[in-house]
Amino acid sequence: MTMHPLRLAASALLLFAATGAHAQYVWIEPNGTRQYSDRPPPPGTPASRILKSPGRAALAPAPASSPQLAPEATPAKAPPTLAERDAAYRERVKARTEQAQKTDQQTQDERANAERCASAREQQAQLASGTRIALYDKNGERSYLSDAERAERSARAGRALQDCR
Repeated sequence: MTMHPLRLAASALLLFAATGAHAQYVWIEPNGTRQYSDRPPPPGTPASRILKSPGRAALAPAPASSPQLAPEATPAKAPPTLAERDAAYRERVKARTEQAQKTDQQTQDERANAERCASAREQQAQLASGTRIALYDKNGERSYLSDAERAERSARAGRALQDCR
C-alpha cells in the first residue's frame, strides 16, 4: 500500500498543527508561585520572570537573587530512614519514661512533705494544749514530759513547720 502524496502532506500538516496546540508558558507570579498555562502571562510580567514560552527554551530561575525563589532553590530533604525513625521513637519513649519517673518522684516527695507537716502541726497543737503527755520506755514504764522537754519538742516542731507551706 502506497500512501498518496496528498495524504502524506495532510498528515504532516496535522502533526505540526498539534505541536502548536501544546504550547506551554511558565512564569513566576508576584507572590512567588510558578504558573503553568497554555496562554501567555499577563501583560506587565517582566521577561526575567517568564521561564518558558513557545519558541524559547526553558530558562532556569535566577539563583537566590529574589527572596521569593529561595524555597525552590533549596534541595528537598530526603525522608528519614526506618532506622532513623526507630531511633527517634526510642528517644521519645525514653524521654517520656524519664519524665514520668520524675513526676512520680516529685509526687512522692510532695506527699511525704505533706505528711511530715501534718505530723508537726499535730505535735505542736498537742504540746501547746497544756495537757500532760505520757511517754512509754522500752520496758513499758510510763513517764511524763517535763516543761523543758515540752519546750524543746515544741521548738523542734516549730522548726519543722518553717519548711511547710
